Amino acid sequence: MSRATASEIASAVLRALNGGARVLVATIIAAPSDSDLGAKMLVRHDGSTLGSLGLEALDAAVAQEARDTVPRSGVWTLYVTPSGDVVQRRDAGGAYELMLEVHERPARLVIVGGGHVGKACSVIGEMCGFRVTVIDDRPEWANAERFPEADEVIRGRFDEVLTEYPIDSTAYVICVTRGHRHDETSLRSVIGRGAAYVGMIGSKRRAAAVLKHLVDEGADKDAVAAVHTPIGLDIGAETPEEIAVAIMGEIISVRRRGRV
Repeated sequence: MSRATASEIASAVLRALNGGARVLVATIIAAPSDSDLGAKMLVRHDGSTLGSLGLEALDAAVAQEARDTVPRSGVWTLYVTPSGDVVQRRDAGGAYELMLEVHERPARLVIVGGGHVGKACSVIGEMCGFRVTVIDDRPEWANAERFPEADEVIRGRFDEVLTEYPIDSTAYVICVTRGHRHDETSLRSVIGRGAAYVGMIGSKRRAAAVLKHLVDEGADKDAVAAVHTPIGLDIGAETPEEIAVAIMGEIISVRRRGRV
């Protein structure tokens, strides 16, 4: 692989990490010949490629793997024979061992409300690999001591903080404040701004009233209809921790295009 190609791949990865479209990079880490080690190929979100692993069969296998695993993130190993067959072990047919890495801007879990449900969501969100931001207007609830697992804790009025906070397709916003007035204020500040997910806690009746109020105020009907409420999967959750599991389950389903 030329230096120019290596530089282009590195630039594409950097763009993905800074908010551009996700990319997959395949690297040969074991091969019948040591001269093949280190070869790289990048697959863009639209299926186009950059670079080559040196064999058309390997390139084709990686491109197919990228198509088959679009929602997948992280790092995994693929074993491919020189003829392009995907196998389970490297010792099968003199296979190449490929390391596949997805590069994308980390998903952000924006928790509006630092109460018990917010705390549980913060813990589970961090465990699931989200970059966690917690927002609350109370000093005793919005502090690093209460949320050591969070990447960011912001104290301030919900509407003021959210109006300035960057919301895009990497943001998963959950409104779990202490009252419907704050939830409504928070929703008003985030709907229609391109978040991957917006959810609000509360009963069906209370949620319907809040959403109707927003529509009556002139909020975009499609954006309001896209709000997940009552929030979370219907698993009969009762405790804050169970509710957090239901919420994070729904978010992961949306992120990974799961079926519920």
